Amino acid sequence: MSSRFIDAVLLGLVLVAASPRCALAQGQVGPMKPPPPPGPSVRITTKPEKPEPLPMLPDEMIKRFAAKEDEFARARDSYMFLKSVRLEEIGDDGKPAGQAEIVTQPVTGSDGQHYERVVRQASSTLHVLRFEPEDLQAIAAIPQFPLTTSQLEKYFITYQGKEPVDELNTYIFAVKPRMLDRTHAYFSGIVWVDDDSLAIVKTYGKWVTEIGDITSPQLPFTTFETYRQPVGKDDWLPAYSRSDDTANVGKTHIPIRLIIRWTDYTPRSSPPPAAPAKQPGQPAAPQS
Repeated sequence: MSSRFIDAVLLGLVLVAASPRCALAQGQVGPMKPPPPPGPSVRITTKPEKPEPLPMLPDEMIKRFAAKEDEFARARDSYMFLKSVRLEEIGDDGKPAGQAEIVTQPVTGSDGQHYERVVRQASSTLHVLRFEPEDLQAIAAIPQFPLTTSQLEKYFITYQGKEPVDELNTYIFAVKPRMLDRTHAYFSGIVWVDDDSLAIVKTYGKWVTEIGDITSPQLPFTTFETYRQPVGKDDWLPAYSRSDDTANVGKTHIPIRLIIRWTDYTPRSSPPPAAPAKQPGQPAAPQS
């Protein structure tokens, strides 16, 4: 786990906001259906008493999908994309009563590190909450590929059974940290692995430390349901992520929802745009 993630989440660094716009081609969408519209959040699948056997030893399959994660993590640096982060207050009718949305684009700083630059920000219609830069910073720092080969030794990973995800048949694996400490965050949850490509196509879980679940500085979201989509020939990259929770403001309890979308994946045809020069006291945000 990188120190940038821990620093961003636990210390709440401030995001540098810039405003240039960009035009990107629509990314390729493969056999997986578009993410479902907002509804009740997924619940972790219960392990059956006798799960359908795997076509290979579980440890071998784990090594194979971890190797895929290595490939996808490297491949994403070769794409440009847009990421929208939308915070919603949910009304009594179950529909958004107010929202705030920010769209970012990946850039590379002069130090060679990856950052995010704000390219569009809609006027907020939130009634109670505020979407602070520190919240965007923490969300940007959440790793999207938690089970790379170098991370496997830190987890107990157990096979749970099979389950369809849209048009795909998948194997389900439960993931639990072997141990926790105060300075590193670890993934805890479920991953769905395509039975054909052995790529992780969906995750559901949270990041935890010895002192509790990781959240952004102002918002309570901890557990995220994340779908991926095939990009290019065989890169499965994040497409849609969602978390539901309740904000307690005084005596008011407000259902809230966070929705993140990654769109417009396009191969880089030139060096990535450089991050704007930092202003004093305003460090840029690391890219997720």
